[in-house]
Amino acid sequence: MEEDTITIDSVTKKPLISEELCAGCGICTKRCPFGAVNVINLPEALEDPIHRYGQNMFELFGLPNISEGSVVGILGPNGIGKSTIIRILSGELKPNLGNYEDGASWDEIINFFRGSQLQSYFRKLSGDNLRVVHKPQMVDLLGKFVKGEVKNLLEKLDERGKMDELLDSLEIRSILNREISKLGGGELQRVAIAATVLKEADFYYFDEPTSWLDVRQRLNVVMVIRALADEGKAVMVIEHDLAALDAISDYVHVLYGHPGAYGVVSHMRGVRVGINSYISGFLREENVRFRKQPIVFEVRPPSVKIEGEILADYSSLKKSYNGFIIEVDEGEVQYNEIVTAFGPNGIGKTTFAKMLAGVIKPDEGKIKKKVSIAYKPQYLSSSFEGTVEELLVNTAPNYGTNIFKTEIIRPFSLDQIMDKNVNDLSGGELQRLAVATTLAKDVDIYLFDEPTAFLDVEQRLIVARAIRKIIESRHAAAIIIDHDIVFIDYISDRAMVFYGKPGLKGHSTKPMDLRSSMNRFLSDVGITFRRDKETKRPRVNKFGSYLDRRQKEMDEYYYLEG
Repeated sequence: MEEDTITIDSVTKKPLISEELCAGCGICTKRCPFGAVNVINLPEALEDPIHRYGQNMFELFGLPNISEGSVVGILGPNGIGKSTIIRILSGELKPNLGNYEDGASWDEIINFFRGSQLQSYFRKLSGDNLRVVHKPQMVDLLGKFVKGEVKNLLEKLDERGKMDELLDSLEIRSILNREISKLGGGELQRVAIAATVLKEADFYYFDEPTSWLDVRQRLNVVMVIRALADEGKAVMVIEHDLAALDAISDYVHVLYGHPGAYGVVSHMRGVRVGINSYISGFLREENVRFRKQPIVFEVRPPSVKIEGEILADYSSLKKSYNGFIIEVDEGEVQYNEIVTAFGPNGIGKTTFAKMLAGVIKPDEGKIKKKVSIAYKPQYLSSSFEGTVEELLVNTAPNYGTNIFKTEIIRPFSLDQIMDKNVNDLSGGELQRLAVATTLAKDVDIYLFDEPTAFLDVEQRLIVARAIRKIIESRHAAAIIIDHDIVFIDYISDRAMVFYGKPGLKGHSTKPMDLRSSMNRFLSDVGITFRRDKETKRPRVNKFGSYLDRRQKEMDEYYYLEG
């Protein structure tokens, strides 16, 4: 027709694709040598976007409901519009209803949401009659922007007179006199949650409140956030730990779409139905399938000990420093297995990992067989000046091979961030890169300290499958330190339980079958899990409920059907 479908924008000097003329033939995506073009067809049912950033740019359809006296959970992959949602609901970003050139007036926005809870919400927001408080995702950056002691910060923010109560609930009384810049990730997370809850607001928004927290701390956070809803506050939570999301939420919105292109907010569902819909990959009411295959959880019977080929073994180990002592029972790691390690923070898990890796020497005992280990630390930082591709060229021995593309680049979606500077990566992108560069090394044991932080549910399970595939293809093993019970249940062959008094004394069992180790661990924490009847995923029992009492009487903390 001799009409230019792709033109050069006169202002930005960048190419623009005419969405009216584009037939979606896909020729440009194949011809572009940089993979810079994607042609994505939107589902026909999608009309009336809430916000659009511009031509050929991200588009959001729908917003979650806000319910006073309830916690609404948001469940979906990264890059699907969660940040856009909070910017809109906090008043930072005015929704343009798809009109990215002229924008939308408040009258148009309020009229757009007529008949819904959001109409009165936006009416209040437009008149500055609504206060929103937001707990950000990247709490590890808090120390760079907030100076001084924890006590001074919290006293300054305590508008609700809840400080004394929260110091005990979140277990932060012991760090009151510490400098914020000297706190670890878990401590920063709890301080950030306390700072958010102390403020007086109408709407509270928590972005990934459980990262870096152990299981007990996660349950404490659940109770603190639930208490806000019990006071009649409207609360929204983004959380990728399905067990925590299940325990914290009354309702759930599932987000789906194409990362970076468009995102859709589903209808609100009860928390169990919503999470199960996400796991199945099918939204029945909307008749939308957003994943080809459901996520499958295996119900493992109490395992019979199978003697595998030993890759590494160690005698009883002991290490003490700075008033802390860790003791580890004699054990071994077998070829082709994944051993998870769980327990409270500050109990010696990382110290054990470093002894096994030969980074530090035990005071007593020894590693009987020398093994090579690749180690991904808990806290991510990179001083590398350059792009992701340049980092991989420098650190990955088999970069550029077909097997590297299949085992590393594709599962971790690294092709999408190759041209990004390492220093500009988001938390999730940096985590994927850190796990990928660890797996790129040819070693006996891969050791991962909290590989799930900042990853969404899909990415966590992709990481689990990638680790499994690589250790089996290389006849190696993996040890994974993590606190996400659903992830641990999905990936573990055997597990080690760490217990004791954090910061003073820790003790670890040898690797055992998952059922026994979970029972040992959960009896210490005082919580019980059951299996969801439909999906078989682990679910937390409400404390003091019939199932909770029954399982404790039977000494079966993990798990019963139901």
